[in-house]
Amino acid sequence: MASASSSILSSFLFIFLSLSAFSHAQQAYLDNMQLDCYENRSLTHGYLCNGLKKSCKTYLTFRSLPPYDNPVSIAYLLGSQPSEIARFNNITDVDPVPVDTLLYIPVNCSCLGKFYQHNAFYTMKYETDTYFVISNDTYQGLTTCQAMMNQNPYDSMNLLFGMKLLAPLRCACPTKNQTARGVKFLLTYLPSLEDDVPSISKKFGVDEESINDANKLKWDSVTYPYTPILVPLRTEPRPTKIQSSASSPAPLQSPVLQNTVPAVERNSSNKWVFFGIGIGVGLVTLVIFGTLVWFLCLRRLRQGKLNPEGRKLAADSNIAAAAGKQFGSSDGIQVVIESLTVYKFEELEKVTGFFSEDHKIKGSVYRGVIQGDNAAVKRIEGNISNEINILKLINHFNVVKLSGFCVHEGNTYLVYEFAEGGPLSDWLHEGKNLGWKQRVQIAYDVANGLNYLHNYANPPYIHKNLNSSNILLDGDLRAKIANFGLARTVNGTLQLTSHVVGTQGYMAPEYLEHGLLTPKLDVFAFGVIVLELLSRREAATSSNDDGDRGERLLSETIKPVLEGENAREKLRGFMDPSLGHDYPLELAFSLAQLAMNCLALDLNSRPTISQAFISLSKILSSSSDWDSSDELQHSNSLGHGR
Repeated sequence: MASASSSILSSFLFIFLSLSAFSHAQQAYLDNMQLDCYENRSLTHGYLCNGLKKSCKTYLTFRSLPPYDNPVSIAYLLGSQPSEIARFNNITDVDPVPVDTLLYIPVNCSCLGKFYQHNAFYTMKYETDTYFVISNDTYQGLTTCQAMMNQNPYDSMNLLFGMKLLAPLRCACPTKNQTARGVKFLLTYLPSLEDDVPSISKKFGVDEESINDANKLKWDSVTYPYTPILVPLRTEPRPTKIQSSASSPAPLQSPVLQNTVPAVERNSSNKWVFFGIGIGVGLVTLVIFGTLVWFLCLRRLRQGKLNPEGRKLAADSNIAAAAGKQFGSSDGIQVVIESLTVYKFEELEKVTGFFSEDHKIKGSVYRGVIQGDNAAVKRIEGNISNEINILKLINHFNVVKLSGFCVHEGNTYLVYEFAEGGPLSDWLHEGKNLGWKQRVQIAYDVANGLNYLHNYANPPYIHKNLNSSNILLDGDLRAKIANFGLARTVNGTLQLTSHVVGTQGYMAPEYLEHGLLTPKLDVFAFGVIVLELLSRREAATSSNDDGDRGERLLSETIKPVLEGENAREKLRGFMDPSLGHDYPLELAFSLAQLAMNCLALDLNSRPTISQAFISLSKILSSSSDWDSSDELQHSNSLGHGR
């Protein structure tokens, strides 16, 4: 009997190991398993990390449906960039896209633990929101209810309005074998009702065998609508031609894209019964195998061996207790631990050369290399739980990312993504070169980051200390908002403070005079930054002219320039001389007007950051098409006209 049991167990282990080895070459198709939220299988949690790279650039597909029918709203939903979505799909980033238009969404895919995923965040908005509805309806099947339930701390029966949920979107990087065959991208494609492997093959110019191989499909396998399928591509996908809104097709009514589970059941055809029987047979097999594995694990547990997850929880509890002494709450720090890496002080010493001068960036910020990636390590004294609690919840390209921290001898060491370009202030006030398009892109990035903080973060935040020193540039000169030590939540009520702190030249008059805190405080500071980008002048400078020994504020200089006669000629004198005439005067005038509006003394006269962001989107789009030779010809024609 023992021999027979051993033989059966060996057979199951052989099959299991064979399947495991097979999975290193490709990803398993989801097979509509995402519809049963309480059937918790690893297959529904994501694609396995079996690629050649731990992270890669990839593409998702998404069909435009209200309210997610323009690049801005889609970008916030999927954790991408509006300008990138617009550029790649040959559309503007502010205009609505016709209903049911297939869009390609560029994202970064990373190996997080066992599975690949791209993280997006969703704030609960409707009473009908459930893990099922959010994953299958809102995200159109790009994530699963099982994955969301696994990676969020909230019970499925206790979801409340305003909760912020992590949505791990399904993506993958090419395997070694696929890379060897020239595959550069694994597109996460969401099939429509009419799609099958042959039609998908034809659509992307990819042979059927490679699609089947990438998804572990056989030639007679059944594929389902709105269930992701990986398409291996040698080049970037080509966007479809966007039709006008008038000719846009009616939205598809898929059984998956409904608001309640019963609606799915009502619209499902009888074929689900047939496939359900097949799945049931497979489940029986898995149960038998699972029982055997459970038996072996039980024996090991009885021998007193603690499983790795148990050791991790115990370690985290010890760290929470130690860090709680620094922050005053072990409960609060436990939440931080769940989303950030907790470093040992010895690790940070090693990567920063024991905090040597060679590694110092500025002040108490040091450069280090952690697991092959550059990082900035900032030493701060005292309680900085406010900044940690904000940044651990924020995931946006234009906000600097906090990846971890360390508490040691009363100091906190924060580990950020490394912005190799350094502060914007260095570029503007230390003689570094920035072209017109780079300046507009930076203004756009700052507005994009603020728009996220004011309207999409949960809860919304006022930065409160926005200035050119707190805007960092990466290697591509893309801007990221940093330093959230003074940030405060927007709670919907009038907020007053008697403790006015900030940077001279950037603080709005209602804040300086009355301590009034509103999002318009950041809008005012943004207007000053736009003027810095245009003129390369500092926000506040000392003045000794005519016996005046006070400070001259940049915010007060733009109104006289734009009002009255010869406004465009006066603007020429206001602009940074290093640009020469190498900028489009009309666009510069529009940008200066936007800055002036942001600097209105009456906060109710200032635009919201959303309005400013839309204006900047149009200026950026026009700047992308601008050629310096056009401006030169225009200047010459004006000269001849005189």
